[in-house]
Amino acid sequence: MYDILLPIKFFFRRRITILAVLAVALCVFTVVVVMTVMNGLVTDFTDKNHTFFSDCIISTDSLVGFGLYDEFMSRLEKTDFVASVAPVINAFGLVESESSGKNAALDLMGIDIARHIKTTDFADSLYYRKDTPMLAFKPVYDTNLPGCIVGVDLLVERQKSGQYSQLSFLPAWSYLITCFPLTPKGALAKTGTQLSANSKTFYYSDNSNSGLAKIDSTVVYLPFDSLQSLCGMDVGTKRTNAVFVKFKKGCDIDVCTQKVSGLWQDFIKEKGDFAFAGLFGTISVQDWKTYRRGTIAPMEKEQTMLILLFALVGLITVFIIFVIFYMIINRKSKDIGILKSLGVSRFGILRVFLRLAFLIGLFGAAVGILFALVFLANINRLEGWLFDKFGFQMWNREIYAIGEIPHRTVPLLLLAVAACAVAACLLGALLPTLSAAGRKCVDVLRVNQL
Repeated sequence: MYDILLPIKFFFRRRITILAVLAVALCVFTVVVVMTVMNGLVTDFTDKNHTFFSDCIISTDSLVGFGLYDEFMSRLEKTDFVASVAPVINAFGLVESESSGKNAALDLMGIDIARHIKTTDFADSLYYRKDTPMLAFKPVYDTNLPGCIVGVDLLVERQKSGQYSQLSFLPAWSYLITCFPLTPKGALAKTGTQLSANSKTFYYSDNSNSGLAKIDSTVVYLPFDSLQSLCGMDVGTKRTNAVFVKFKKGCDIDVCTQKVSGLWQDFIKEKGDFAFAGLFGTISVQDWKTYRRGTIAPMEKEQTMLILLFALVGLITVFIIFVIFYMIINRKSKDIGILKSLGVSRFGILRVFLRLAFLIGLFGAAVGILFALVFLANINRLEGWLFDKFGFQMWNREIYAIGEIPHRTVPLLLLAVAACAVAACLLGALLPTLSAAGRKCVDVLRVNQL
């Protein structure tokens, strides 16, 4: 019974234990807040990539593209694990605003809107046509005009609050888009002795806010057939350079991606006599995360480095607890000697102080988590107040594509941090406690020690 009552007595009657609890609570508070925000940012970024690119991508880096995509798409749609597929053309072009005279070289993305909104969450990114995404390429002022969807950051100003200054009406802006078509062999198409260039005027029909800053600031979306014609991919065998695949709900993405890869390998063997079968050699079948690893990996690397950094914070906590317990045990020499004179064993002494360390870790973790949850629940209001009063923002919303600061905690993270806090306290208290347990009763109870 003593090994339960004494730790509680030491915990509540020693001011130095308050210092230990506060040290643990501060470390726990810092870890929970920073990891919650970082995990939220990484999760939000990866989810946006997933919803934009769907589950699986069949693609080639070649601007020439590949043929027979429509036949393979039909084959995929007959399987029991594919929900929908959509062809996509990724190209480059010169975009000239006929109203302002400005021009720029931008990424062009050709999409079949009917298929694309079934395969991805593209419809949710639209502003004017969010409720009628099938009409996204039809300007409301004249549905007979060819429309284009522009990345939101190319046209709309982002305010410091993070909101976009969207116009209440759709302006009748026109854009002359020029592409340089390629032959199936990869050469620039020519008209006589001159290089060929295809141009067509499109009218602003909507803007897209995918939440992916690089895409929203560089991409103009065109109807699939229109971009296919501009790029010369409709000459001879029609071509594309990507197919997005969405799997049915509940299907394992990795397993289904392997199935798609197997189907593709069988398909290209079957079509070995196709005139442009050589284009199949550059095609890869990847799940969305592998396809976007160049942008996702750096954020995950930062997250890993942050975990390592907090591991060092944990070592600092261990050292703090070590020092505090060294002081506690020095002050409790007489109590240790009395316990030993009453027949308490080494393990009894160990139990007393290790349970004290457990209480410090448990209470410190509880206090730190409590304050972290309160802080996170109010973090956006606090940032809003600081912005209104002092113009301070953690992230400048004019630069970073961040809405509100992530503040939803994951129970598993809280449990892991609490367990690590308790473990750090036990580890920090271990050496001083072993030293105390190893002392002899005679040495501790000498007159000059009392």
